[in-house]
Amino acid sequence: MAGLIRNVEIKPSPYQIQRRLKLAGVRPINNVVDATNYAMLELGEPLHAFDYDVLKARAGDKKIKISTRAAKDGEKLTTLDGNTRTLTSMNVLVCDEQGPLSLAGVMGGSESEVYDASKELLDAVSNEAKPDEKMQQGKISIRGTSTVNVLLEGAAWNFINIRRTAKQHNLPSEASFRFSRGVHPALAEGGVSLGLKYMAEWAGGTIAPGLVDTYPLPPKDAVVDVTSNDVKRWLGIDLTHAQIAELLSRLEFKCEVSNDKVRVTSPNHRMDIGEGVVGIADVLEEVARSYGYDNIPTTTMSDALPPQVGNPIHEWEEHLRDLLVALGLQEVVSYRMTSPEKEARIAKHADYVRMANPITPDKSVLRRSLIASVLDSLEKNIRYSEAFSFFEVGSVFEPIKNELPNEPRKLAIAMTGLREATAWDVKDSPKLDFFDLKGRIELMLSGLRLTNISYTATDAYSHLHPGKAAEIKVNGQVVGAFGELHPLVKEQYELGDSAVLVAEFDLETLRAVAPTYGIKTIPETPSIYEDIALIVDESVLAESVEALIRQTGGRSVTNVRLFDLYRDEKIGAGKKSLAYSLTYQAGDKTMTDAEAAAIRNKIVKRLEKEVGAKLRS
Repeated sequence: MAGLIRNVEIKPSPYQIQRRLKLAGVRPINNVVDATNYAMLELGEPLHAFDYDVLKARAGDKKIKISTRAAKDGEKLTTLDGNTRTLTSMNVLVCDEQGPLSLAGVMGGSESEVYDASKELLDAVSNEAKPDEKMQQGKISIRGTSTVNVLLEGAAWNFINIRRTAKQHNLPSEASFRFSRGVHPALAEGGVSLGLKYMAEWAGGTIAPGLVDTYPLPPKDAVVDVTSNDVKRWLGIDLTHAQIAELLSRLEFKCEVSNDKVRVTSPNHRMDIGEGVVGIADVLEEVARSYGYDNIPTTTMSDALPPQVGNPIHEWEEHLRDLLVALGLQEVVSYRMTSPEKEARIAKHADYVRMANPITPDKSVLRRSLIASVLDSLEKNIRYSEAFSFFEVGSVFEPIKNELPNEPRKLAIAMTGLREATAWDVKDSPKLDFFDLKGRIELMLSGLRLTNISYTATDAYSHLHPGKAAEIKVNGQVVGAFGELHPLVKEQYELGDSAVLVAEFDLETLRAVAPTYGIKTIPETPSIYEDIALIVDESVLAESVEALIRQTGGRSVTNVRLFDLYRDEKIGAGKKSLAYSLTYQAGDKTMTDAEAAAIRNKIVKRLEKEVGAKLRS
């Protein structure tokens, strides 16, 4: 839509108009341009003013013909900010027969802008160079005379196209800010008329009668049928059809009242009113807004609450988090996006799930290792404290060709630094080591009610230190691994001089071996406690001895605990002494000392036969 005003005088706007524009964050320029901005702020319709005489000069002997079209790839346009922009076919242009005039919905072109010759001369004189020298240098573009006749344009554009164009050219103008959020086409006529009115008031001139309007695809205003039963059911208030129509009429809705319904037609400036069930919800929202939210009574639900459905997987993971926090670990939540270069520091993977539109170059793929994420957090925070104990629960992403990726859930733990914080009474605190991490893992697994746990030395993990790494098995199934970070891997990070301890668990496997447990009664009979010390070869594992004790003792042995390890030449070279605390208990009677001694002798014989153990005197 376009309108014309003739014989304007370019000069500054009235003081109060300039002040209001400044308070609204808009820089005053001159009375014609300020009129377009003032009308835009008032109605929400961006406008653009063309120098009509420039358009006539470009047309020559022909009539001025304004059109819109897609730009050609590589086509150029110098915008009002003085920058020459290279366009693509995604951009839309306002053109005449000679070429582009403005970047549609974003910013006008400099060639046809409203021109104030006196201001440009004044700017030139205020500098040291003379105006004619400035012109020769190409630093000012004096056209001769100021704009006299103005063609004012108002339009409606596809908001997605405007948003993409403004982002592509990094051009967040006042017009693109509004058009990218959607401006109803009905606002164009009012915007152009109001802009011409302000130009006539502030710049003089004569408004040409009528407006030129090209409107090929006018949107249809939404029509919605609403009844008083709808209002009662959705809002909980009793309103007659006449009252509904009166409330909506305040908001410029057109209403036709009949005995059984109110037919509501949305105003031509409302783009948020839908049709069908969605439209009813939109209209009833307007009824509630006009009626007053404070006037709607508060009521309780008259229907029964739906049954509560639990989420066992989420609840189990929350329980795991609670256990780890109780053990002194701090949870971190890191980005799932990373880069192959970051993860290559701990492990190299052949393939990744790649992002089609990464937000930054260092977040171009989805992570394959949760330990890498935790170590990144540790590296960023290492200088802020003497000790860190981090954990993270999250997914990693394993690509599958032509299918969605596999997303196993993992738990990663990282620890480093001092065992105790330095204080006036703590001078030389030992550093965290392998057994600090192992102790926390044991307590975590105990909190998950897991039994039949074993730890086996392993060299299968390239990121773990050989000889200081172990696999964790539950019921013979591997659930995770832990140990000290390999020195060559640690060199890839800035993690200080303390040992870095890491662990990773497969939560799906860990959850699968978790038992279902009930409640046991407290034993009514007393227990018998006894300590035994066994001399075995250095190669015999303590867990093997414990397993044999439990198997041999059966239900009568309710607890086995290793409490001492002793090595000395007195017990022989290549030997060690393992001291265990045993608890005997019978569920149906009080166990006698003789019965406990019989069980002990049976255990000692089994150990002597299986691992060559001898009872230490």
